[in-house]
Amino acid sequence: MGKIAFVFPGQGAQYPGMGKDLCDHLPSAAASFAALDALRPGTSEQCFFGSEEELTETANTQPCMFAVEWAAAKALRDAGVACDMTAGFSLGEIAALTYAGVVTAAEGFGIVTTRGQLMQSAAEAVNSGMIAVLKLAPKTVEELCSHYDHVYPVNYNCPGQLVVAGLEEELSLFAKEVKTAGGRGLPLKVKGAFHTPLMESAAASFAEVLAAYPMKAAEIPLYANYSGERYADAGTAYREGLSKQISHAVRWQQCVESMITAGADTFIELGPKTTLCGLIKKINGDVRTLHVEDYKSFQETLAEVKSC
Repeated sequence: MGKIAFVFPGQGAQYPGMGKDLCDHLPSAAASFAALDALRPGTSEQCFFGSEEELTETANTQPCMFAVEWAAAKALRDAGVACDMTAGFSLGEIAALTYAGVVTAAEGFGIVTTRGQLMQSAAEAVNSGMIAVLKLAPKTVEELCSHYDHVYPVNYNCPGQLVVAGLEEELSLFAKEVKTAGGRGLPLKVKGAFHTPLMESAAASFAEVLAAYPMKAAEIPLYANYSGERYADAGTAYREGLSKQISHAVRWQQCVESMITAGADTFIELGPKTTLCGLIKKINGDVRTLHVEDYKSFQETLAEVKSC
């Protein structure tokens, strides 16, 4: 077996009840939730029993997603499965940063909680949203976006899938153009035009927040959404990448390709659903994808890795 990469999903993968099965069956996961509840009371309650509407609120989504992701990663690590490199999608990059040892779990949770609050505030200032565009080449999507003042290509997910974000009144017109061009547009379960210039206020405020956190060099290679490449091991690089990521495109396909070039042939998604597994298989069908979101998938992944 080659190298293992841990990957952490982003906003949109959340669902009511996420993480509860892990917490019920794995003491390590239960301890992780308890520690984060002490910092933000009610986090596990929101994960386990919150409504879909409650979990769609960005200020809730981000800390709740981090809590599930961190619990899954820590449980797997405590069971003897580590990784050789890591990356996260959007908010998942904070979980990856934490797993890589740049910040502590408490610091990572504080960072992602503040990030969610700042991004929700910026999103509430305008009526905006996001659409996943399927079946069209990136250049075609970029050309369609150029027809509008406030519609931007933001998530380069995999071949044949590029997410755009912008003002709702322009997105509705954009979606019609996508259909005419032979593509398909799927609205995402998020409230905001994330990773666009409409998030500049959140990005600027987040940069100030990050300045207060000491950051160590990553213990394992960590890959950046903003560049699609491995981070330089310096606090300034992490702060710059994380703040710019909020108002710039996520280069997820490039991240995955960079990790494969570095030797990754097994990707383990840690957190709700298997969204990243699906994208990774479309990027490169030769790699193996596994995931941990509940006790069953934890057992399956553990057995699969240890059998190699």
